[in-house]
Amino acid sequence: MSEREAPSGFALPADPLALLEDAPCGLLQTDEEGLILWANRTFCQWLGVEAGELAKRRLQDLLTMGGRIFHQTHFSPLLQIQGSVSEVKLEVLHRDGHAFPVIVNAVLHERHGRRVQDVAVYIARDRDRYEKELVLSRRKLEATLAEAQRLREDAKERAHVAEQMVGIVSHDLRNPLSVIHMSMALLDRIGATPQQRTILSRVARSTERANRLISELLDFTQARLGGGIKVNPRPLDLRPFVHDAVDELKHAFAGRGLEHEHEGAETTMCMGDPDRLAQVVGNLVGNAMAYGDAARPVTVKSRARDGHCEIAVHNFGPAIPAEKQVTIFSPLERGDMADASGRSIGLGLYIVSEIAQAHRGTVTVLSHPETGTEFTVTIPCATA
Repeated sequence: MSEREAPSGFALPADPLALLEDAPCGLLQTDEEGLILWANRTFCQWLGVEAGELAKRRLQDLLTMGGRIFHQTHFSPLLQIQGSVSEVKLEVLHRDGHAFPVIVNAVLHERHGRRVQDVAVYIARDRDRYEKELVLSRRKLEATLAEAQRLREDAKERAHVAEQMVGIVSHDLRNPLSVIHMSMALLDRIGATPQQRTILSRVARSTERANRLISELLDFTQARLGGGIKVNPRPLDLRPFVHDAVDELKHAFAGRGLEHEHEGAETTMCMGDPDRLAQVVGNLVGNAMAYGDAARPVTVKSRARDGHCEIAVHNFGPAIPAEKQVTIFSPLERGDMADASGRSIGLGLYIVSEIAQAHRGTVTVLSHPETGTEFTVTIPCATA
């Protein structure tokens, strides 16, 4: 097939050179050093020059300063090594001085005994705009993430300081409460009228409640800031221990049914901190009294099975909703069924959970409208 013939079904235009001159991209040919030998009309129009004005000019001379540096350090060496480069983004200078982005492809080859570069240039304004928007969006995202991280750290620091303040204030409140308690005991000893005794009894109950709240806040602070509640476990016979704890609580809940049941062997040894386990029994019983059916008794059970010791507190009354059971051991979670006088600040079950974990144990809850609600603390037996 001759140079003027076309493949079957195609016809060459009358002037094939016009295709190159008016191609939708800039076409150039330079020598090995970048000196422009020919440029098509499209490229000249983009630069606002006549073809003759590009004679004896180098391709790199048409670039911005940054483009010239890149051409010298990357573009030209790569072209010499690889024989071609593709999709290189540069900025070309218009005759009036403004720059516009282009994408450059180049091939180095032999032609008529000399090495020449065939170069294709494409306008890249849309791509440049997209890349700049992408970079701007990324910077905004990074700034947003950095601000979110700063706010998170700030909130964490504020929460830490707040918890420290709660611990400090709670600790310092015990001193004036101790003075109030001793003053009431002194007034009671030196003689008080029946009316005064009634008032003293009311103040004593309020003082005791304030002490319990302070103890919960101190335990909460220790658990959150100190990495958990500290315990001093020792061998403990579960049956008499729970029996004595229930007997003490009967005085605090006079007029309410409170029973103790033991299952299994008479002697059930566990490794436990007596003070903390008594706190567990007290918190669970108090919770059962506050949210359970006042007409039916609360039962505290002690038992051993499968190498573990258990303390369970059962009450009848409205069931705990399933969704509430998922979060009930979280701090500041409270039930909705008790009257205001029976409620705490929502730390009792959280502290029970922390004490159980400190004993390498667990706490669980089962609640049903017909069978009632039972919280069970499980810890290892002494022989486990």
